[in-house]
Amino acid sequence: MKILVAGAGGFIGGHLTKHLTETGHEVTAVDIKKKDSWYQHTEGVKELVSDLKDFNACGCVASGQDRIYNLACNMGGMGFIQNNHVDCLESVLIQTNFVRALRDTPDTKEIFYSSSACAYPQDIQGDVDSPALKESDAFPASPEDGYGWEKLFSEIITRYGIKDCGLNPRIFRFHNCYGPYGTWKGGREKAPAAMCRKVIEAKLSGNHDIEIWGDGEQTRSFMYIDDCITGIEKIWQCAYTDPLNLGSDEQVTVNQLVDIAEELGGIKLKRHYDLSKPQGVRGRNSDNTLIKEVLGWSPSISLQEGMEKTYEWIYNEVKKSL
Repeated sequence: MKILVAGAGGFIGGHLTKHLTETGHEVTAVDIKKKDSWYQHTEGVKELVSDLKDFNACGCVASGQDRIYNLACNMGGMGFIQNNHVDCLESVLIQTNFVRALRDTPDTKEIFYSSSACAYPQDIQGDVDSPALKESDAFPASPEDGYGWEKLFSEIITRYGIKDCGLNPRIFRFHNCYGPYGTWKGGREKAPAAMCRKVIEAKLSGNHDIEIWGDGEQTRSFMYIDDCITGIEKIWQCAYTDPLNLGSDEQVTVNQLVDIAEELGGIKLKRHYDLSKPQGVRGRNSDNTLIKEVLGWSPSISLQEGMEKTYEWIYNEVKKSL
């Protein structure tokens, strides 16, 4: 197949581009970032730099493709999305442009949209033991400010595109994907990468202190990148077009995440809790009942296994940066 991966210079997009190429597809990769900022480059892939918030640019790269994967958005960890609402919301233009472009492109109707657990209402995630999120929980709507609204609106316009534009879409709500070849410093990294980096830096520097945002008792589940790519591949094996959760249901506290990173580093650190920093919702987990019904599968790579691989990669990156 001829496939377009939008956001291919990012974390998930880079892994997906590599997987699709290795499984025999002709892939065009596009991202707004300069190519020297892409996380991965795969041999044989046509790489383009383009701003898909521009409708004409979006229509140009979509033309002639059999399937489109849209993972392009302006996002990062909680420290970024809670302080950049306008930048996050602006990404709604990308999926809107794709839906509009495919309306007038008779040969291209298959599109994958990467949504997020941030699309769920914040008020049902107020406790560390809040019930796991079911797909039906998204409405009545009250998603994460900025980023969550962008994801939810993009889901809605994609689903309208089935009737109005003849689209054949697939939608996953990602739950905290992590792993190698992604952001690990600079403020956009997510918790697994941040904790690995902080433990590694403490170990190498001899300064055995670690800063944790919040009280460390907030809960999350984290999905390793290999499970994410497997899920994206499997979703095309069914005809289900409504949003599905894609996430691990192994819920841990942030303190437990730090425990794992410390164990991997062979070190115990003095923890300092900063309650003034962005923390997001109090408790979040993925209810995987529906994905098991639809796909007969759900993410299964343990947090311990995924963190081992992530820690090793970040350790090498930190060493190279010294």
